[in-house]
Amino acid sequence: MNKLDSKARAQILHLLCEGQSIRAITRVTGASKNTVIKLLVDAGKACMAFHDANVQDVKAKRIQVDEIWSFTYAKQKNVAAAKAAPDGAGDTWTWTAIDADSKLIVSYFVGGRDSDCAIDFMDDLRSRLANRVQLTSDGHKAYLEAVEGAFGSDIDYAMLIKIYGPSTESAKGRYSPAECTGAKKTRIEGSPDMAHVSTSYAERQNKTMRMHMRRFTRLTDGFSKKVENHAYAVALHMMYYNFVRLHTTLRTTPAMAAGVSSRLWEIGDIVKLVEDAEAMKPTKRGPYKKPRQ
Repeated sequence: MNKLDSKARAQILHLLCEGQSIRAITRVTGASKNTVIKLLVDAGKACMAFHDANVQDVKAKRIQVDEIWSFTYAKQKNVAAAKAAPDGAGDTWTWTAIDADSKLIVSYFVGGRDSDCAIDFMDDLRSRLANRVQLTSDGHKAYLEAVEGAFGSDIDYAMLIKIYGPSTESAKGRYSPAECTGAKKTRIEGSPDMAHVSTSYAERQNKTMRMHMRRFTRLTDGFSKKVENHAYAVALHMMYYNFVRLHTTLRTTPAMAAGVSSRLWEIGDIVKLVEDAEAMKPTKRGPYKKPRQ
């Protein structure tokens, strides 16, 4: 089997990070669908490992968290009637925690929207922070137990509970959301500065995710067919967003603004993570393959 060189890998990963679908990438590059998917999986695994090892001891002041909906294989209401639906089919939620100042995605988690997932997400976020922070979430009740279990009293926590009016579906169309008529700020723990109780940056990041990952785009056939591949796509996006893509307002990357990275990354650096992981894979002749000099 022919192996893609670094330049071809960088092109494919860049297209994935800029919102191209897998089928579109095969048409542009000539690579097969299976080749693109395998590269996505390998890159996702490498990005997950790098994030786990390097996004640690983050010095932040204000953290905003939110969840974004998508689905795997079929929408939840259609899973029961779907043919050979895999494990994880149905609603898929991606939880994100963003530093309001550096715009760094400190933690992310792919799963359901239940209390168990909230607990795992908050435990991961807590393990990556170096100091006490102010935390803002929406009114999702699963956060209450999760935040208390992860932080205890060592947190300044408030909820921003949005108030929605009656649905205007008949007037504006089937996919129009209910109109937000107001928001209520509620202190939960500690002494949060109510002037900074907001989820605006987290919600803006949701838009960035929908723009940069085809499987998050609504009303297309680019949705994930396997929840594992969905998670790998999210990991690749987070790596690209944190380390490669210049933030329009900051004029640097979130990782540099947060002090996690001292330099601007390129797509080629993500390719190198993949190649380094390949070099360490077990072979028939030993535990690893020695890189060529």
